[in-house]
Amino acid sequence: MLKPNPPIVRDQIALPQGFPLLVSQTEGVSPPFQRLHWHDALEINYIVDGSGYILINGSKHELVRGDIVLINSNDLHRAFETDGLVMGIVMFDPAYLALEQRYDTELLNPFRETGFRFDNVLDRNNPELPRLAALLKELTSEFRSKEPHYEAVVRSQLVRFLAYVNRYFAKRMTGRASRMRGMETIRQVLRGMEEQIAYPWTLGELAELAHLSPSRFSALFAGIVGTSPMDYLIQLRLSRAVDLIESTELKMIDIAAECGFRNLSNFNRLFKGHVGKLPSELRA
Repeated sequence: MLKPNPPIVRDQIALPQGFPLLVSQTEGVSPPFQRLHWHDALEINYIVDGSGYILINGSKHELVRGDIVLINSNDLHRAFETDGLVMGIVMFDPAYLALEQRYDTELLNPFRETGFRFDNVLDRNNPELPRLAALLKELTSEFRSKEPHYEAVVRSQLVRFLAYVNRYFAKRMTGRASRMRGMETIRQVLRGMEEQIAYPWTLGELAELAHLSPSRFSALFAGIVGTSPMDYLIQLRLSRAVDLIESTELKMIDIAAECGFRNLSNFNRLFKGHVGKLPSELRA
């Protein structure tokens, strides 16, 4: 008998202990990051080139060259490429700047209050945006070159970046409490789906988890996640199938069953439509 799927609660970002910050660059968006996910690390994205969009806590944001995106710990998010998307990514542990917060308690507010006092995607018409972009480019160059004392330079550039976001991009707060309640409701449903990914969920059963009618639940889910509950369940199952194909020697019929697909032909059809190739082609 196949083992039950482990819950996919959050992505584990392996940050170095002594210097808990990572800088990278991606071209396009890999399938794991097209699914809804969250993590403890704080994240800054800089759109180096191309275009796409990102869904954060139910809000869809178009991305173009020069955009800067802030993603807080536990923000539900997923990204998609439209045309040649290249992103610079900075991820760090919130505790990394604990010392600086002794003297500036609001330093991390651009993350803690994204969606309220700060936008997830910073205003591209703000004249200070190029200054922030230049700081991220310098930070990236320092991190890559690893010249003597680069850690101190990277840290100082990150602090300047956050100070300028606080100074130039803060706005008035809006209805936070209602939004957060809806987020937590959907988060609980997502945990249930992930913990029992092979279960033959119905819309009614998922709505019961949220203590809502199917129509209200569907509207709330689509607003937060960006797709219908059943479509997202298919994407979740296919993401799990990709992991099993790449990391195990299980037969395709067993992978299909473990991921909640009742027959192999349906599994192949959906896999081809979403991933772009058959399961057997991916394994090959």
